[in-house]
Amino acid sequence: MTAAGVETSLVTKPRGMRRAAGRVLGFVALCTALFAAVILIVIPAVTGSQPYTVLTNSMAPKYPPGTLLIVKPTDFAGLRIGDVITYQLKSGEPEVVTHRIVSIGVNQEGDRTLITKGDNNSLEDEVPVQEVQVRGKLLYSVPKVGWAANWMENNNREGVAKWVAVGLIGYGVVTILRGARESRRKKAEA
Repeated sequence: MTAAGVETSLVTKPRGMRRAAGRVLGFVALCTALFAAVILIVIPAVTGSQPYTVLTNSMAPKYPPGTLLIVKPTDFAGLRIGDVITYQLKSGEPEVVTHRIVSIGVNQEGDRTLITKGDNNSLEDEVPVQEVQVRGKLLYSVPKVGWAANWMENNNREGVAKWVAVGLIGYGVVTILRGARESRRKKAEA
């Protein structure tokens, strides 16, 4: 092998390794983005669920502030002790709380009510929860994603999602074109 051949070999290997590492990182990023889209957008849309972000420590340590909760509308009669529910503090108002059902009672009118408590609170919530207040039951949670979801909601979530989608599609097109070019180059060398 000539000195020039060695030089070419040394230059080609690191470039090939960088390219391979870039492909692996790109694939991992694409898989992560697809997984996030399924968990944060597709499943909630299919199940009719609503995302909420934990803002206080009342449900810590299992659901600390910043946790994204996906809450699915649920039949009130099907709620049981131990279920984590999201409910309006006052019916018809936007402020909600997510706490665990610790007991079930009946009010003076004979209607079923739920007694709730935050996992990190020492006392039960003062006011029993009525059916009209319940937004749904916790379907699943995603730690630390709530802050990003809040930011996106406050900054035009649809616009951000569209740009992310455009970026992923663009990345896919570039990757396909690079692969085709590489394939043609290898055929030409052979």
